[in-house]
Amino acid sequence: MIDTGSTAFMILCTSLVMLMTPGLAFFYGGLSGRRNILGIMMQTFVSLGVTTIMWVAIGYSLCFSGGEGGIIGNLNHAFLNGIPFNELFSGADGKYPTYIFIAYQMMFAILTPTLITGAFVNRITFKSYLIFLVFWQLFVYYPFVHMVWGGGILAEWGVLDFAGGVVVHVTAGFAALASVIYVGKRHDRQSPPNSIPLVAIGTGLLWFGWYGFNAGSELAVNSVTTLAFLNTDVAASFAAITWLIIEWIREGKPKFVGLMTGAVAGLATITPAAGFVPLWAAMIIGIAAGSICYIAVQFKNKLGWDDALDVWGVHGVGGLVGMISLGIFASAAVNGQSGLIEGDGGFFIKEVVAVVIGAVYAFLFTYLMLVIINFITPVKVSKEVEKAGLDKSLHGEVAYDEYVL
Repeated sequence: MIDTGSTAFMILCTSLVMLMTPGLAFFYGGLSGRRNILGIMMQTFVSLGVTTIMWVAIGYSLCFSGGEGGIIGNLNHAFLNGIPFNELFSGADGKYPTYIFIAYQMMFAILTPTLITGAFVNRITFKSYLIFLVFWQLFVYYPFVHMVWGGGILAEWGVLDFAGGVVVHVTAGFAALASVIYVGKRHDRQSPPNSIPLVAIGTGLLWFGWYGFNAGSELAVNSVTTLAFLNTDVAASFAAITWLIIEWIREGKPKFVGLMTGAVAGLATITPAAGFVPLWAAMIIGIAAGSICYIAVQFKNKLGWDDALDVWGVHGVGGLVGMISLGIFASAAVNGQSGLIEGDGGFFIKEVVAVVIGAVYAFLFTYLMLVIINFITPVKVSKEVEKAGLDKSLHGEVAYDEYVL
């Protein structure tokens, strides 16, 4: 029998995660240059359509149907075949319909590849991005969802990832790094954010949506759900203030963009651990996120990697730190799994190995895929198009009337 409270909760969480995609569009759109606002927002919003079609057709089935102990599932539930609309989801004591679980996971699939777009802002063609969007999900995202959350090989080995440390942030972050190395530097890197208020709106929507992202990943309403919710907010807050303080000390002024970037770093970092660690650990994880992700961004700048919106430093490194933190701070009293501090060194090693596998595979496959796509259609825009901006050149639209900004 359907539990109306649990069903309503999962519908709310699904809606919150959906809101993160436009939130990311605003966040990236505000950070990008004035001539590339619509280009980056288009790459984000188009995933709502393309990924939904893919998920219903084959994505859900490949992630959650068959393939026990393997790398990928099967197509038994293609186009949701064999799943009645009133079937109850078996993973949460049959308290809500399977369809809402399908929709919830679909929102993760929509968001994950769009995280990558901030790395190569104003440098790739829209046609190549659409091909990238399809095949990156097929060969990176779907396998890792299945391996970790769908009963695949990493799940059987004992790897845990509460809401997407390796499944979402590590894979997207290291794919972003591969993309940056492949497409090279922008011709004009002096491109300040066009609208910091727009960045603030995006950050607010992401932070708000992240409650559904993390708390909803318990797939039930219980004490772990509330802990994951609070851990999410605490880690984001500690990370935001840590980043602010470090930047203030180093540059002499407290930066608003730094405050918001630190918050997103904290949100990404707590994601894999939110439902497995006590509240005090979330505070430490937040401080680690704010400091280590800040260092990663400075390291990236020193090496000259033109990751325009710091996707690797915030999401890739954040997801990595989060997974390792889970291996260290997981508590059996919270959700049945002990970490390194409680004496389970084996679990810690599993988390580290999973991160290495995710980072290396996502990096190598993404780079190779971009090489192949370039044989089909040019990946990089011309110097002239980049200079003119993707909005006008590729989409024939502009975000603002001339001379407004």
